[in-house]
Amino acid sequence: MGKQHDIVVGLDIGTTKVAAIVGEVMEDGIDIIGVGSVPSRGLRKGVVINIDSTVQSIQAAVEQAETMAGCEIRTVYAGIAGSHVQGVNNHGVIAIKDKEVSASDVERVLDQAKAMAMPSDRQTIHVLPQEYLVDDQDGIKEPVGMSGVRLEAKVHLVTVGSTFAQNIVRCAERCDLHIAELVLQPLASAEATLSEDEKEIGVAVIDIGGGTTDIVLYVDGSVVHTSVIPLGGLNLTQDISVGLRTPIAEAERIKQKYGCAAESMVDPDDTIEVPSVGGRPARVLPRRVLCQIVEPRVEEIFMLVRQAIAATGYADVLASGAVITGGSTVLDGMPELAEQVLGLPVRRGVPTGIGGLVDVVKPPAYSTGVGLVKWGAMQLARGVVSSDSRSRAERRVELRPNLVSRMGAWFKEVF
Repeated sequence: MGKQHDIVVGLDIGTTKVAAIVGEVMEDGIDIIGVGSVPSRGLRKGVVINIDSTVQSIQAAVEQAETMAGCEIRTVYAGIAGSHVQGVNNHGVIAIKDKEVSASDVERVLDQAKAMAMPSDRQTIHVLPQEYLVDDQDGIKEPVGMSGVRLEAKVHLVTVGSTFAQNIVRCAERCDLHIAELVLQPLASAEATLSEDEKEIGVAVIDIGGGTTDIVLYVDGSVVHTSVIPLGGLNLTQDISVGLRTPIAEAERIKQKYGCAAESMVDPDDTIEVPSVGGRPARVLPRRVLCQIVEPRVEEIFMLVRQAIAATGYADVLASGAVITGGSTVLDGMPELAEQVLGLPVRRGVPTGIGGLVDVVKPPAYSTGVGLVKWGAMQLARGVVSSDSRSRAERRVELRPNLVSRMGAWFKEVF
């Protein structure tokens, strides 16, 4: 028999689609072996607004992925986004116990950095180290083994609304899925699209999804800023629907097939056929009319991104420029308009560093899903979580002690 490989599943629960991506962790990388993607019916601007509809979408996507991959999915890494997401930089300081930094010292200082006052309705999902200081020596990425008496950690904390996170967990549980970790979606997209050099030199990741535009800034290899703009591809679709007086479904089709973010790139003679509403006959319009609707909205999104980046104070250190990704970035002219508005070099980011069904997950719309798989593989490599490649019997054996302990606690509480 061949060696059994670990299976990692990313679940991208987005505003316009739910995608389940199955990855097999091989000795030389990750192979994508299963993909399921269905329209999302229960979310708005990245937030669950209908549990039942979201559950149906998740089940359909997972079933597709299971069929393609030939495996049973029980554990997933799920993405989370929305305007409730907040990022903040913080730091922690501790005394080093034995004059030499140990792994437990690092754990303690990160806990210290995480311990900040926040409302009861918020929870921290990521503690992302930026650098460590040992006795005021800064710029340290890996402090274990260094001598000193004082350890300080500078970190970026990502917090989310507890109820929003609980709704995602509840949807997954109703599909008999266990969420190994909730991962901020643009962080996952960054894992799929960025090179280590870009992170070191300084780069902005702009993930334009259906309901939101998410921003992550990397400087010196670490996350220094995360934020969310509540505009996305659906706003473009709605503008087209109103501007061309056509149904939403037709507006989405027209956007994907003919949309262009820069009117100057369109041939003046190009035309499009636009279905009407109420049984009226279809109309033929110049394609530039569509671009005149799309371009101002895309420009608005990038103006808001520019303002958000400028407010951080890191705009001058993003030497690698910006990487745009997400389903809405497939429009022609998007990188060119982004460069014009942001004043930075811009490229379109697609999933990289994977094998298997590469052509299937090549579009930017799958950046988050592939990134979730890569994130999960990193956690497995660090030993943070266990693999989901075990048999169902093995999982039942592991779950029994937990069930017994919970029943014991219940008996103590009741009696």
